[in-house]
Amino acid sequence: MTNSNLKINAGRPALIRSRIIFVFLLCCWLLALNVSRVEADIVWLDELDLSLTTQSWAEPHKNQSVDGHGLSIGGQTFKRGFGTHCDSVLYVNVNSNARSFSASVGVDGEVNSPRASVEFFVRGDGKELWRSGVMRAGEPAKPVTLELTGVKTLILEANAASGGIGADHADWADARFDVVDGARIATMAVPVEPAVILTPAASPKPRINGAKVFGVRPSSPFLYTIAATGDRPMTFGASDLPAGLQLDPQTGRITGSISRAGEYSVTLHAKNALGSAKSKFKIVVGDKIALTPPMGWNSWNCFASAVSEEKVKAAAEAMVRSGLINHGWTYVNVDDYWQNHRDSTDATLRGPIRDPRGNILPNARFPDMKGMIDYIHSLGLKAGLYSSPGPWTCGGCAGSWQHEAQDAAQYAAWGVDYLKYDWCSYKDIANGKNPDARDIPTWAESKGTNDQAVAAYPFLVMGKHLRQQNRDIVFNLCQYGMKDVWEWGASVNGNSWRTTSDIYESWISLYRIGFDQDKAAPFAGPGHWNDPDMLIVGKIGWGNLHPTHLTPNEQYTHISLWCLLSAPLLIGCDMTQLDAFTLNLLENDEVLAVDQDPLGQQAKTISATQSTCILAKDLADGSKAVGLFNLGEETQVQVKWADLGLKGKLHVRDLWRQKDFGRFKDSFSATVPRHGVMLMRVW
Repeated sequence: MTNSNLKINAGRPALIRSRIIFVFLLCCWLLALNVSRVEADIVWLDELDLSLTTQSWAEPHKNQSVDGHGLSIGGQTFKRGFGTHCDSVLYVNVNSNARSFSASVGVDGEVNSPRASVEFFVRGDGKELWRSGVMRAGEPAKPVTLELTGVKTLILEANAASGGIGADHADWADARFDVVDGARIATMAVPVEPAVILTPAASPKPRINGAKVFGVRPSSPFLYTIAATGDRPMTFGASDLPAGLQLDPQTGRITGSISRAGEYSVTLHAKNALGSAKSKFKIVVGDKIALTPPMGWNSWNCFASAVSEEKVKAAAEAMVRSGLINHGWTYVNVDDYWQNHRDSTDATLRGPIRDPRGNILPNARFPDMKGMIDYIHSLGLKAGLYSSPGPWTCGGCAGSWQHEAQDAAQYAAWGVDYLKYDWCSYKDIANGKNPDARDIPTWAESKGTNDQAVAAYPFLVMGKHLRQQNRDIVFNLCQYGMKDVWEWGASVNGNSWRTTSDIYESWISLYRIGFDQDKAAPFAGPGHWNDPDMLIVGKIGWGNLHPTHLTPNEQYTHISLWCLLSAPLLIGCDMTQLDAFTLNLLENDEVLAVDQDPLGQQAKTISATQSTCILAKDLADGSKAVGLFNLGEETQVQVKWADLGLKGKLHVRDLWRQKDFGRFKDSFSATVPRHGVMLMRVW
């Protein structure tokens, strides 16, 4: 071996070492680069625009609870995340760029209430990918990790699970996306549906609408306004009116009283320059009133504690001016806050609760209660008030406790036609906490064996006193379905009763209340109705007015479902701000006729899946009203005639569009949009 070869061989170890070091450093650099790239491919939910969240109360917060505190779930704290309030929906456009989504969810630790109950959902392109199940305050966070390959739109929902939305503070903690190669994702506004008006305009020729039957007690004051559409001027007539009644031919208003019990068949007439119309109308003089579900307006969902005489009068005037009176809408009801308050700092709510004789006194916002009610009557409408069997109403105003007889007499003297009677502070009496409540049944005394008697007692008392008045006052029991009120409501002279907790303006609230009424259906009928709460269409807001959060299709579902359920229809929006779409919902006489059908049968569920539901009810003319509901994304919904107890070729009519589809054998199917309905009559 030459010296040169020795030199070459001697240099090889150094060269190898340098190459090894180079490869090692290169690997370290590539590893560091990859770690950096992976970290860059994480997108935290709190980095996105959370202002596009829709939620039922307050505002969404980044890295904080909805009340502005640090995020905590079940004692565990989190630095990052999204605090919201049920019902809450956030759309994220991931556009197939996200590999996965992960988070820890639960009720925020700032809540310490047994009422808090939240259920979290993750949906991808309309399909449910994950749900948490019901979570309550104090429970540990639940982790969620989902593969999102191919998903374009992710929806994060936090919904109230039961008992309304109070205290439902929901957290999406440590919420993050693993995205593809640094791709961008973004939140997006809830998709906007066009507010398509389906109801055809009313004909200029006369058409008589409204209920076909009317109940009144012997010798009670009678007020009925013939509901008729068509060009004005219009004149009215009535053949075979019973003795004691008079008709104003210019207004169509029938007034007076009937002393003799019995059934009277009357023919109503309406005439204008373009033609005439007539309709059969039955007057039933006996023990029952509210033979069809009440239709009208209530102040709470728009004005809440800000209600006043001026606003109520304006609502009554709008009911006439808009033409709703011509479709059978009748009642104008004042909810809470017409009385004086126990401790408000608002001067308009302060004053003596009662006069020296114990008679209830309206607050300063209602300086002339009888004058206001007389004015409502002069428009051909009826008037309602609100109270509680406890010492105080829900809002802290004077209730009827220990003054039931006086209040019933006062309501009659004012001319009240409707009373909403709200449980509220009576719960303390039922719990035995009121020392003045002697000889009154309580939960402790019943020991679970006769709880219905405890729940019924305060309504039994007021119902008895209302019946003693020489005036028909529709009696609504507002006690949220407690102790199966539908089983005993009629026995305390109730005409309608709430079957649920309060409704609020979200799809999940509408869904949970509206599609859970079968249990009460056998107890509905003429004179006694199941009440799933007021309507949430139009401009509402409980003192903070805004267009309802329901989509147009959800509003069609709302009205269709309530009509199928034979529910009282009480508009909750600002009547002075009715838009064309809301009027379309409230003026369709074929849809309203389903609610006002004299048979008075409540619809029942024919079939139901996770994404569809079909309800049907028998009508007095032998036909059936059927609702095909889509609870998810757009889909085909089919009803089989056999499921309706029918067979052969049947006629199908679209009630919202007021047009016939034709005859169909064995079944009918329709494409129904997301959260929408096909409401039809089948015969």
